[in-house]
Amino acid sequence: MSQEITFFGHFCLGLRLDEHFLLVDPFFEGNPAASVDPYGFEKVDYILVTHGHGDHVGDTMGLAKHYGATVVSNFEIINWLQARGVEKAHAQHIGGSHRHAFGDLKLTIAHHGSSMPDGSYGGQPAGLLIRSLSGKRIYISGDTGLFYDMKLIGEESLDLAVLPIGDNFTMGPDDAFRALKLLQPKRAIPVHYDTWSLIGADAAAWARRVREELGIEVDVLKPGEKILL
Repeated sequence: MSQEITFFGHFCLGLRLDEHFLLVDPFFEGNPAASVDPYGFEKVDYILVTHGHGDHVGDTMGLAKHYGATVVSNFEIINWLQARGVEKAHAQHIGGSHRHAFGDLKLTIAHHGSSMPDGSYGGQPAGLLIRSLSGKRIYISGDTGLFYDMKLIGEESLDLAVLPIGDNFTMGPDDAFRALKLLQPKRAIPVHYDTWSLIGADAAAWARRVREELGIEVDVLKPGEKILL
């Protein structure tokens, strides 16, 4: 069964896990790197939201209603979305896992903030630990700083880790490198960089360092590019 991940710019991702298609932090409108029509997908089964900031909640409300997708996020974000007409939703929280149609999803800690676009409380930010039905283990950190408990996440024998490298609001290249030493995934994808000048980073140089010093393959994707898992 096919397993692939597409980068749409910033931290916006598409995951095809067997017959299911998921969007992660669907920030399209206002995202200068996004070049696809988010209403042009054949289907969207799930939308996963890591935290409440506008560049991550993004177009969740409109897309969930358009596709009839199930939104998965923390309890506070789900309550906020349901109060605004999102009908299909599933709330989880840090450390909790659930078997969805696409596989198992656990929310992990992330050191960041979380407020909704209207300024209301967005609960705790989270990372996403996914085990697909085919057994692929994917860690999407969400916006976060470095934390030592990444070593515990690495014990899951990760096939892929998706990490921010843009600094200022999240880990920068050096801390993201240290994160990979703890996580030890087979592959990595850098995100949350170059969207704006404030979070500019040299992803190619970071990838070379990771390959040479850690022996981990890195896929530096341009918006719209995808890889098979």
